[in-house]
Amino acid sequence: MKIATFNINGIKARQKALTDWLTEAQPDVALLQEIKSVDQAFPREVFEDMGYNVETHGQKSFNGVAILSKLPLEDVTRGLPRDNSDEQARWIEATVVGKTAIRICGLYLPNGNPVELQEDGAPVEGGKYAYKLAWMERLRDRAQELLDSEMPSLMAGDYNIIPQAEDAKRPDAWRQDALFRPESRAAFRRILNLGFTEAFRALTRGPGHYSFWDYQAGAWQKDDGIRIDHFLLSPQCADLLVDCKIDRGIRGREKPSDHVPVWVELDA
Repeated sequence: MKIATFNINGIKARQKALTDWLTEAQPDVALLQEIKSVDQAFPREVFEDMGYNVETHGQKSFNGVAILSKLPLEDVTRGLPRDNSDEQARWIEATVVGKTAIRICGLYLPNGNPVELQEDGAPVEGGKYAYKLAWMERLRDRAQELLDSEMPSLMAGDYNIIPQAEDAKRPDAWRQDALFRPESRAAFRRILNLGFTEAFRALTRGPGHYSFWDYQAGAWQKDDGIRIDHFLLSPQCADLLVDCKIDRGIRGREKPSDHVPVWVELDA
């Protein structure tokens, strides 16, 4: 089973780029972020004609996540638990049934910028950075529930987290950014340390591996990238891991997203 995550940065702007990549890469499942579309406006027929079941959790102009699956989807749920007042469309999950049933969670973690801090260093309540860290605490709770279920499961998407200095071409430029601040990275580690495997780093070491290049300042041409799109696998899912790669060449195509797809292959 080949499962991909791809922040497409707008389904309207990136439909052709997405369908071209799906045709070439042939993932069984694709988790999409930043579809920037309400559910009713998502071009589901395009992907159904390609053989995909389509589930969306959309929002007008911002955020939005989706699952495209050639395999049956069961028990689809939308929205990260533990905050009914949160209206941002950043989480979708479903059980994908192949040779093995796997719980697949697609996420678009808050960016968190600008970072607003009080004099004591705590995030300003109601600010974007406070929202990011609170969202990550909710994510940790859901991650623990997934582990407790003992079902093979994964959480994949745009985490907006640079885990280590080697995951950025110029780490010093990101020190005060919400993606690389110590509080953000510590929150990410607390989730990992519950018992998850970060698929890409389980198989590939060293610097120079990125999944995002900004549109500004010739970042792609300079390979000035960061790695912020991740797969976290439960122990039962990690046992099925065969491969994990970044399709970086997609960034050099016409009208690309600023992210590229990342995918895992599972023996499932």
